[in-house]
Amino acid sequence: MFPPVLVLAAVAGGTALGAAVLASARWPHRSPGAAILLWQALGLSWGLATVGALAALGAVPGRYGVAGGALSSVSRAVRSAALGFGPPALIAAARLVVLAASATLFALLCWVLVAASAAVLVARRRHRVLLSLLAHGDPKVPGALVVDHPAAAAYCVPGLRSRIVISAGTLDLLDSAELAAVLAHERAHLRARHDLVLLPFCALGRAFPRARLVHQAHATVALLVEMLADDRALRQRPARELATALLRVGASGAGLAPSGALAAASADAEVAARVARLLAPQARLPLHVQALVCCTAALLVAIPVTLLLFSF
Repeated sequence: MFPPVLVLAAVAGGTALGAAVLASARWPHRSPGAAILLWQALGLSWGLATVGALAALGAVPGRYGVAGGALSSVSRAVRSAALGFGPPALIAAARLVVLAASATLFALLCWVLVAASAAVLVARRRHRVLLSLLAHGDPKVPGALVVDHPAAAAYCVPGLRSRIVISAGTLDLLDSAELAAVLAHERAHLRARHDLVLLPFCALGRAFPRARLVHQAHATVALLVEMLADDRALRQRPARELATALLRVGASGAGLAPSGALAAASADAEVAARVARLLAPQARLPLHVQALVCCTAALLVAIPVTLLLFSF
């Protein structure tokens, strides 16, 4: 049987490799919900496995698990360092460095998640205050707020007091059917709380601002979230209405959302991918394949959790 530290290290490396492969795969566009679940599992599994592998590498396994082993390692390291600079002291110092790396990574991941959440909440609160001063209702878009701005923009502000915002430029640009499709898309975002799906990936971007794979993962999940909202909107509106609305808002060059919000139209490449998917839809993944993806996601999380709970 392989040592748990090797299994955790293999899971950490495997999830990073799997994320790189998934970022370039095309099947997620056929079933974005299953793909988003797999992305979430990859991120959570990587964090647990990496922190756990470092902790297990530095800890001396004890009767109280990883935490007890880590405390035992710290105690032994201090005693060994006090006795001199021989091999035991060097080994103990190396264990301390690895344990410190594990604790630092864990603290960093927790901190960036809290910081990203706080930043989003502050941005949304400020935006709601601005909307209360500048926005107004309009019978053309029931349930939404209209801001008098000539540029085309349509987005939602999630939260307990969620809002859908449409600019006056969008009202002039789109017809009633296209506006209804946009509203259906934004309501899908709000009902499913897609902002919570994106939050961990925003936090990872804060933790590793120069990591290309992290930025690629965030962009990929953001596109899948938009596709998932498109699918929900199609239950109420024809695909052509939503596709033409996306093209018109995207062509105006001003479809991006403010901080903390989700926009109907995003970058040009993403709009093109969404429109192509709407106008030439592919068959969804078979149910047994979706079930396999979900089982894989559950297994990715279960392995590090099980090892951390029961192996040390």
